[in-house]
Amino acid sequence: MQSQSVDAVEVCPLDAPLGAEIRGVDLSKPLDAAAQAAIVQAWHDNLGLLIRNQTLTDTQLIAFSKIFGELEMAPPNKSGSHWIEGYPELACISNITKDGQAIGSLGNGEAIWHTDMSFMEEPPTASLLYSLEVPSSGGGTHLLNMYKAYETLPDDLKKRIEGRVAVHDATYTSAGEVRKKFADFVGTTDPEKAPGARHPLVRVHPATGRKALYLGRRSGASNVLGEADTALWDALWAHCTEGDLAWGHDWAVGDLLIWDNRCLMHYRESFDNGERRMMHRTQTKGEAPIAA
Repeated sequence: MQSQSVDAVEVCPLDAPLGAEIRGVDLSKPLDAAAQAAIVQAWHDNLGLLIRNQTLTDTQLIAFSKIFGELEMAPPNKSGSHWIEGYPELACISNITKDGQAIGSLGNGEAIWHTDMSFMEEPPTASLLYSLEVPSSGGGTHLLNMYKAYETLPDDLKKRIEGRVAVHDATYTSAGEVRKKFADFVGTTDPEKAPGARHPLVRVHPATGRKALYLGRRSGASNVLGEADTALWDALWAHCTEGDLAWGHDWAVGDLLIWDNRCLMHYRESFDNGERRMMHRTQTKGEAPIAA
């Protein structure tokens, strides 16, 4: 099968604070090295990419995902098994049940603004989400530009967070569920005692050299270390979430959304649990955040 060349790759930036649509490619077919490089460069330039109207097998989704880096193994389901038999790299994000058992994670609830798995010492770099079934309304995914969040911070806040570190609490998932191995930490309010990685509040992207505000998620004991109260944490979150820094995507079947966890946060809208939603997700291994 002949590979698609770089000439097929059309990058169309969105009229939004971030993001671009990639057109002209069929990801069920191979891409040559130049085409792969062009897509990765578009990802660096635009932080998030949307590729519509794809028809991918799980094998093809995994193959394309690898252009962004080595893949993480997906977290296991509650029984300790893979979500999708034979594909340990794939996670299933769904509210669908079969024989009384959930076929995927996260269900239909509303997820808060967060960065994927920031509680890890080396959080994942790229997240790729591919839609197989979508509800008639709701369930959209929103992305927030953390470069701009940092760049538009008032000077006094920039000075206050220079060289500072925050704890990324591992107790809860983005859906608000308790991770079993951290159940003993439920109710902890002291950031110094919370489980999870300690990361710089301002990180430098290794590929672009740009600075991004890095907050992780706002739950549990997550906070700026060394602060006597939560005023600074509150101010940072208010700045990010109350400004015009985000873009939201309403899904159609066959959409593939790719975002960079080093410089974006995201959340999923709630939707009617009487409707079905199913996504397959991959993510790439990351590196420890580089302090600005």
